[in-house]
Amino acid sequence: MTERLCLVHYHEIGLKGKNRGTFENQLVTNLHRALKAYPVSRIARISGYVVVEAEDGQATPEMARAIAKVPGVARVSLAYKCGLDEGEYNAAAVKALGEAGDFQTFKVHARRSSTNYPVHSIDMNHIVGSALCAAFPTKKVEMHNPDVTVVVHVVQGSTFVYAASMPGVGGLPVGTAGKVVTLLSSGFDSPVATWMVGRRGATCIPVHFSGRPMTSDTSEWLCRDIVDALAPAGVVGRMYVVPFGEYQRQISLVVPQSLRIIMYRRVMYRVAERIARLEGAKAIVTGESLGQVASQTLDNIAAVNEGVTMPILRPLIGSDKQEIIRRSQEIGTYDISCETAPDCCTLFMPRRPETHARMREVLAAWDLFDHDAMIDDLVEHVEYQDFSQCPSYHAPKGRLRPHHSELEPADPTPVEGEQDAAEAADKGDAPVAVSSGGASDPVE
Repeated sequence: MTERLCLVHYHEIGLKGKNRGTFENQLVTNLHRALKAYPVSRIARISGYVVVEAEDGQATPEMARAIAKVPGVARVSLAYKCGLDEGEYNAAAVKALGEAGDFQTFKVHARRSSTNYPVHSIDMNHIVGSALCAAFPTKKVEMHNPDVTVVVHVVQGSTFVYAASMPGVGGLPVGTAGKVVTLLSSGFDSPVATWMVGRRGATCIPVHFSGRPMTSDTSEWLCRDIVDALAPAGVVGRMYVVPFGEYQRQISLVVPQSLRIIMYRRVMYRVAERIARLEGAKAIVTGESLGQVASQTLDNIAAVNEGVTMPILRPLIGSDKQEIIRRSQEIGTYDISCETAPDCCTLFMPRRPETHARMREVLAAWDLFDHDAMIDDLVEHVEYQDFSQCPSYHAPKGRLRPHHSELEPADPTPVEGEQDAAEAADKGDAPVAVSSGGASDPVE
C-alpha cells in the first residue's frame, strides 16, 4: 500500500533566509505538541516542507485538521509518497483524483526540486495527464481554474502526489517572536487578540483581572475554557489571575466617577507590566478596538498608556465588532464568550464615563490613592495556572505558587534581577480568573 502522509506547506518561513532553519525547527516542535494524541511516527523537514508520517503509513484527515490549526502552517495536503517510477506515481495520481469528490475539470501540476530526476516537469505533466485522462474519460482537462489540481512533486528522491489540501492559519510558529503578556477576559475581543499575536509567533501569557471577592469566580473558569479552546494553536503557556474586586471598590470611593475606568486600566496595565518583567515579556497586548467603548478613544488610550513604559500592542484596533465575532467563531472561543459572567467591573462602572480625558485631571485622580502600594499588593497576591499546550513557554524562577493545590509548587529560588520580580510572593489557592466580557469591560 502506498504511504499517505501530511505534507505541511508554509509561506513566510520560506522568506527567513539564514534564520529559516530556526523557524522550521520550532514548527516541527509545535507540530509534535499538536499531534501528541495521534499515532505519528515521524515529523521531519524536507526541502521547503515539513512531512508528518503516521505509524501505520496512512495519515488521516483528522491529523490534517489538527495540523492546519498550528500557527506557521499555510496549507496541509494529504499526499501519497512514491518513488520515482512513472507507474507508481501515475497510480497515486489516479487514486488522489478519485478521492477529490465531485468534479468535472482537472489539471496536473508537476514540479521538481532538490533532485536530479531526469524527466522534465513538462514531460511529467504529459505522463500523469495521460494516465488521468485514461482513468477518468468523462472528465475534462482545464488549464485555467479547474475544479481539481493534481500536484506531482519530486523532491529529495521521492514523489509526493496530492489533490486534497486544506488552508492553515498561516503566520509564524509560536515561540519565534518572544513572550507577550495579554490582558484576557471572557469577552469576545481579548481572546481574539491573544490568538492573533500568537499567530505572529509570540508566546502568550494571559493575565485575567477577576472581580473576586466582590463577585463569583465564574469569569475565571470561562477564561480557562478559552485557554483550552486556544489549545490547538498552542499559544498559551501560563495564565495569571489577579483578584481585583476590592481594589476597584477602593478606587471608586476616592476618584471622580467619570475617571474610574481609566484608573482601573492604569492599575491593570501597571500590574501586567510587572508580571511581564518577571516573565521576560517584551510587550502587553489588549483587545481594544478604536472607539468601541468609552475607554477606547484616542484620548483615553493615551491616558492609560502614560502609566507604563512597555510597548502596548492592539491587534484589533482597526476592527469592528462583527469582524471580531467572526474571528472568535473561527478560533472556537465564540460560544464561551457568549456566556455571561458576573464581574465587579459592571458594579462600579460610572454613569457617564469620560471619553476625552485630560492628562492633568488623570494624573490628579491618580494621586488620590496609593497606587504604588495597591500595585505591590496585587502583584504579591497574583495567582497562576500552567498549561502544557505551548512547548515554547519557559517559566520564570519566581516564587509564585500555582492556584491549584494539586499542582507542584514553583521553584523557590528567588528571582534574579529586578526587585519588582522578587516581590512576586506566595499566593492563595483560588482558581485563575479574568474579568467579564461585556462591552464595558476595562480589560477589553
